[in-house]
Amino acid sequence: MIKEGLVAEYDHEMGTTRKLLERLPEAQLSWKPHEKSMSLGGLATHLANIPHWAGVILDEPFFDLASAPPNLEAKASRQDILNLFDESTTRARVSMDKSDAEYTARWALKRSGQEMFSMPRIAAFRSFVLSHIIHHRGQLSVYLRLNNVPVPAIYGPSADEG
Repeated sequence: MIKEGLVAEYDHEMGTTRKLLERLPEAQLSWKPHEKSMSLGGLATHLANIPHWAGVILDEPFFDLASAPPNLEAKASRQDILNLFDESTTRARVSMDKSDAEYTARWALKRSGQEMFSMPRIAAFRSFVLSHIIHHRGQLSVYLRLNNVPVPAIYGPSADEG
């Protein structure tokens, strides 16, 4: 069954992501590596909010970008970011209670009513939730390194942890 494999993958990636978020340096949340980059707190807030996409993908037949809410403002503390992450991952986990037929059903992304693309929900979930989290988690690990914060092991030992 699709659900068991996807839940195991999700739980592993969320656990690793939480370890990274737990290391956020409160005093550096406004730090940016470049003027065009998100701040450390902004990136962490975005990362903590990504699991909200699970409900959009798994519980709705489509999402229209015309109705997208504005980006979240960066949270002011590590605890606020962790609270957002815990809430969004818990909600996502509830949305993952689906049958194989529901996971393979088509989901679409639209802009002002026009379909931009569609794919099976499982593919959209992996792309918009899992891959998106992995991408920004990689960015966050670089932000931490640049701020001399020890980076936890992710897919194997880091330079800081064996």
